[in-house]
Amino acid sequence: MRFAGPEHMDAGGAPRLVDTGGLEVYPIASTERLDSHYFVQFNHARYDRSNFRKKAYRDPEVGFFGMELFWKAHGETPLGTLPADDDSLAFLLGVPLEKWISLKQRTFSPLYNWHPVQCDNGEIRLAHPVVQEVMTAALHGHQEHKASNESKAVDARRRRLVGVLRECGCGPDLCKDEYAVGWLDDWLLEHHNGQRRMPQFQHSIARALKAAAAESVLGRSRPSG
Repeated sequence: MRFAGPEHMDAGGAPRLVDTGGLEVYPIASTERLDSHYFVQFNHARYDRSNFRKKAYRDPEVGFFGMELFWKAHGETPLGTLPADDDSLAFLLGVPLEKWISLKQRTFSPLYNWHPVQCDNGEIRLAHPVVQEVMTAALHGHQEHKASNESKAVDARRRRLVGVLRECGCGPDLCKDEYAVGWLDDWLLEHHNGQRRMPQFQHSIARALKAAAAESVLGRSRPSG
């Protein structure tokens, strides 16, 4: 027996076990991490209009634990999912198993709108469309921020390299050649061990310039062909 999709939910919105051969594939990889994910995007107007809030108004206890599951899912693997077994869900909420079972069996369940999915690590877990949407947006923002920081770090490192090249007596043509400076920087990342501190770094600079000359990198602003 396996968990079925959302069309096989019970009246409280909780998944039930049925025979099924295929599940929705969860799009967020189990290797993704958001270690600095301290703030959660929350659309209050959307929540106000949601069926979950309307139902939670009639059963606040279920509403509380339902919201707890929303937040707990942000720290799970894959991001935004929940375990599919009762023992793990009870542990996640910090309640006895019997208490969790009684909550799940109510007409309105804390698992309202959660549905089973197939994860890339082979696990079958529970996903929620809104939580998945929030996690996807958070990952996108995190990746953009990381890419921006990496780009700034590369720019700063290459500016420092230009300063070192000047110290080593390299002319202005080379120091202004972005392609050559980038090539030298990449070569040094691969071949120079340790920090870029003089005078040890000067030897690596000489080797890098020799390699660049051998590759016909010097004296041009872009690769040919």
